[in-house]
Amino acid sequence: MKRGGIEIEGWKAQLRKGAAEFAVLSLLGRREMYGIELLDALSGAEGLGISDGTIYPLLKRLQAEGRIEARWEPSVTGPPRKYYRLTPSGSAAMAAMTQAWAEFRVQLDRIVGPASDPSASDRNLSE
Repeated sequence: MKRGGIEIEGWKAQLRKGAAEFAVLSLLGRREMYGIELLDALSGAEGLGISDGTIYPLLKRLQAEGRIEARWEPSVTGPPRKYYRLTPSGSAAMAAMTQAWAEFRVQLDRIVGPASDPSASDRNLSE
């Protein structure tokens, strides 16, 4: 759907790509989790658009890059579960992303203003 002369869904997809990795690393920074747990934790963030079709390729890529590692654990309620956790490289990446996000958010909020007040962008630029 076009809004304001742009294909808004394509623009939103680009936002989601970077945010998905940051969200997964952040969750794994709290504790190790298996795939469905990650999906459940992310289910409240509908705007991220993370599904089983996107989470597993992302986990595979993060594992190939050495940012996460996995182990299999037997489950009493079904098949074994593959648990993921951050590696030291993943922890460093998450810390760098957290810092970059904080800086980015401050600067974007300064320009755009809080989402609930579109007129704030005019005030912030004149400050």
